[in-house]
Amino acid sequence: MTKKQKKRLARILAAAVLLLAVHFLPLTGAAQALSYLVPYAVIGWDVLWKAVRNIAGGQIFDENFLMALATVGAFGTGEYAEAVFVMLFYQVGELFQDYAVGKSRRSIAALMDIRPDTANVERDGVISEEDPEDVAVGETVVVKPGERVPLDGVVTDGASTLDTAALTGESVPRDVAVGDPVLSGCVNQRGVLRIRVTKPAGESTVSKILEMVENAGERKSRSENFITRFARYYTPCVVAAALLLFLVPTLLLTLTAQPPAFLAGTAWRDWLHRALIFLVVSCPCALVISVPLSFFGGIGGASRCGILVKGGNYLEALAETRTVVFDKTGTLTRGTFSVTAVHPEEGYTQEQLLEFAALAEQFSDHPISRSLRAACTAQMDPARASDVEEISGHGVRALIDGRRVCVGNARLMERENVKWLPCELPGTIVHVTVDGFYAGHIVISDEVKPDAKAAIAALKAAGVRRTVMLTGDTKTVAEAVAAELGVDEFHAELLPADKVELTERLLSGADGGKVAFVGDGINDAPVLTRADVGIAMGAMGADAAIEAADVVLMDDQPSKIALAMRISRKTLGIVRQNIVFALGVKALVLLLSALGCANMWEAVFADVGVAVVAILNAMRAIHIRRDSGTESGRKQA
Repeated sequence: MTKKQKKRLARILAAAVLLLAVHFLPLTGAAQALSYLVPYAVIGWDVLWKAVRNIAGGQIFDENFLMALATVGAFGTGEYAEAVFVMLFYQVGELFQDYAVGKSRRSIAALMDIRPDTANVERDGVISEEDPEDVAVGETVVVKPGERVPLDGVVTDGASTLDTAALTGESVPRDVAVGDPVLSGCVNQRGVLRIRVTKPAGESTVSKILEMVENAGERKSRSENFITRFARYYTPCVVAAALLLFLVPTLLLTLTAQPPAFLAGTAWRDWLHRALIFLVVSCPCALVISVPLSFFGGIGGASRCGILVKGGNYLEALAETRTVVFDKTGTLTRGTFSVTAVHPEEGYTQEQLLEFAALAEQFSDHPISRSLRAACTAQMDPARASDVEEISGHGVRALIDGRRVCVGNARLMERENVKWLPCELPGTIVHVTVDGFYAGHIVISDEVKPDAKAAIAALKAAGVRRTVMLTGDTKTVAEAVAAELGVDEFHAELLPADKVELTERLLSGADGGKVAFVGDGINDAPVLTRADVGIAMGAMGADAAIEAADVVLMDDQPSKIALAMRISRKTLGIVRQNIVFALGVKALVLLLSALGCANMWEAVFADVGVAVVAILNAMRAIHIRRDSGTESGRKQA
């Protein structure tokens, strides 16, 4: 309990004791009124002050104004004890709400407490503790067992097991050794690791995660925006209704010689009391607090599972997604290509063909380029390559030892007016030309991710009507992958612009459902931005894709998409439950108060009690269990 909450609790207890003492004092008239003012002032001074301050600032219609008006009015009608009790229970409810909201926020904050405060930097053989912000790219940090990795980097010495649960939501540790990349925020479990820093603190994985979660609240869902607008008009309307509830019967009683039958036996005090009850009931705090808290909890629950959602609006859009479009390489497949065959033409050896391709692709970070460099056994001198030109969606053109070399797909061969030879082997075909003549081709194969097939099945079970795969790869490769995974349709041999055009077409024919695009590369960024929901692979995905996406999967598992949809639907279900429950109870008690069948105690429950129940329900959003499909996919992985 915070210091502020403890102070409020002390005031509640003090006011309760004073109220009991006053209640048993044999006082009447003005003395009785003055004695009840003491506990009222103890428990309600802050509400009255906020109401006055807000009115002065132009913010009239809020819960402070309603509670102040209702309790002061109760004093005016001689209902002293009731006025103090109403304020007392209101403060009890506020204390409980504050505690519940604080606990929910602390739970999420604890989950996000993954940024180390210090880094052990090794300089000239001496290890010193430094702020991660002060560690430069290229420096070496030492991570001991039990410590969190402070910055993204590559292991240069040692081997260990990393606990990645804080980033990916996965409980299975990951083994790392020399040459393996590591992400900040992971916990080193056993061996000492020396890590060469590859990104500054501000661009590290842990910083991006925290920034995404912290900024998520700025992107409100339609439900949150509706509640904000609703509260803006709702409160003035109910104040006007309460005023009419008092004035109309009172005027009829005063001005009419023969009042209507429904006014029989009542006086203006009765109608004022009903109007005051009406005001207490009308406080919209149950909705104003619980709806944003539900989305906040849903985003926090998703982050526990390694799914970063950048705002409540995207969580809402996920629940309405009916079409999911996938990039192939690095999304449905591992993206770890390997050379499986080299077919040189006459006059070239396999080693020469690989060397030409590797030198031309040496400056590219594409998975295919990395596989070509890995397969080349010759010692490469970067100075041998010049005038390197990357042609998007086609390949690379360069001068190698003064000879004009082109390395790329069939479209590049057609662009260069070179006759190329097809290959029957499955995989991606990389063609090579030297000085305008065909020199041969290299076959590169990729593996399907272990949980990709389960991901497609889980999406269909979750109500996704259409799954589409887009790839720049050949039709033969795309057809084989689509058939293996059970994708509804595929489009092959696409340029980045073609992916955007196809996504536009899918968006126009979505029939009311949302379209999500899932990708990982730099060339996927335009499509991720254009789709209703852009989903990026966070572990191995390009920074541009992660920045452009609305949802980031920290462990690159496509099976997490179905889990994200499940979380979003559960969150929206909780939001709808709270809206229906709060408005239903309030409408019922408002009607009963107008008919004189409800008292202040019921009014307090309709306000404070409903808010507490709604907040408790909203807190369920953070406790999301993985579904069986995701668990099985994870175990297979």
